[in-house]
Amino acid sequence: MALPQTPNSNGIDYIDDEDFIAFEIPWDSAGARLDKMLAVTLPDYSRSRLQTWVEAGAVTVDGEVRKARYLLKGGESVRVFPQEMPEQHAFAAENLQLAVHAADESLIVINKPAGLVVHPAAGNWSGTLLNGLLFHFPELVNLPRAGIVHRLDKDTSGLMVVARTAIAQTALVRQLQAHLVNRHYLALVWGAAPPLGKIATPIARDTRDRLRMAVVNKDQGKAALTHFRRLAQGVFMGKPVSLLECRLETGRTHQIRVHLESIGLPLLGDPIYRKQVPHFAKELAFHRQALHAFALGLQHPQTEQLCNWYQAPPSDFMALLQLVQIDASALPTDASGSLS
Repeated sequence: MALPQTPNSNGIDYIDDEDFIAFEIPWDSAGARLDKMLAVTLPDYSRSRLQTWVEAGAVTVDGEVRKARYLLKGGESVRVFPQEMPEQHAFAAENLQLAVHAADESLIVINKPAGLVVHPAAGNWSGTLLNGLLFHFPELVNLPRAGIVHRLDKDTSGLMVVARTAIAQTALVRQLQAHLVNRHYLALVWGAAPPLGKIATPIARDTRDRLRMAVVNKDQGKAALTHFRRLAQGVFMGKPVSLLECRLETGRTHQIRVHLESIGLPLLGDPIYRKQVPHFAKELAFHRQALHAFALGLQHPQTEQLCNWYQAPPSDFMALLQLVQIDASALPTDASGSLS
C-alpha cells in the first residue's frame, strides 16, 4: 500500500501505511533536529537505519515529509513507516545470466565477467553472483554463502569454483586453507618485469585509506605469497608493459594488485593501486584492473581426481593486449608446467 499522497511525498511506496510508529514531540524539545529526536525516541533502531528512512521519505511530521536536519517546534505528530532494508533481500534468487564453465553434482565452475560482484555487501545488496547462483541452482540456499568458497574482485574476470554440497564445500575450503588449489592469473602491468619473481610480504588494510590494502610488517598483517613469471613484453606510448602469469598460494584481498604495485609493477587500468602509473595511463581507455583468472586446478571433492580448467581472457583484455603490442600467442593454453 502507499502512503497517502501529500505535496512532499514524491509518490514513494511503502510497505504498509498501517504499519507505522507514531509519537508526539515534547514541547520542551523545540529546536531539536528531527534525526536527533528519532534516535532518542527509537533507540531500538540504528542511527544509520533511521537516516535511511528519513532520506527515503518514510518519516512525516504533521503529515509532511521532512529532512533529517528539520528543526522541530514541539507538539508535532511524527509517523515513521519502517522500511525493509536492502540487506533483507541480499540472499534472494535473481535471474542473472551466468557463464557456467563446468558443473557436476559436487561443484560448479563459473567464468565470472568483470563488473559482477561475487557476494552481497554494502552498496551491492542485489545483482551479485550469489543471487544468480540461487536462481540457477536453488539447492544452494541450504549452503553457507550459497556454496561460494573464494572470491574474485568485482572487476577481475575469470574462473571460480562453487560447491554444490556441504561435503564438497568442506573439502574445497580445506584445500584452499592448505594452499592446494592452483589459481593462475594473467596480469598486464606497467614496467619491465623480471623473468621470474616471488613476493612474500604480509598484507593488511591500509590505515590511511580503507579502500586499499597495503604491504606491512610481519607482525601487522596476514602472510601472503604470490609467484609470477613474465610471458611477454610490450609497450604503450614508450612505456614498457609486461604480461605476467601469477599464481597465488594465499588468497588475501587485492593480493596480486597490492603485491605487484609494491615492487613497482602496478596493473594497467587499476583504479585504486596507481601510485606508480604513468601520467598518460588514461589514454588506455581501460577502466578496470587488467587481471584475469585463467586457470583453476584442484582435487575433485568426490572423485579425488585432479581437475584443471582453463578460460581464455575476455574480449576487452584481448583488445588491450593488441593495444600494448603483445601478441596473443604469448598467452598460455593451460597452466601445466607453469609456476607449479
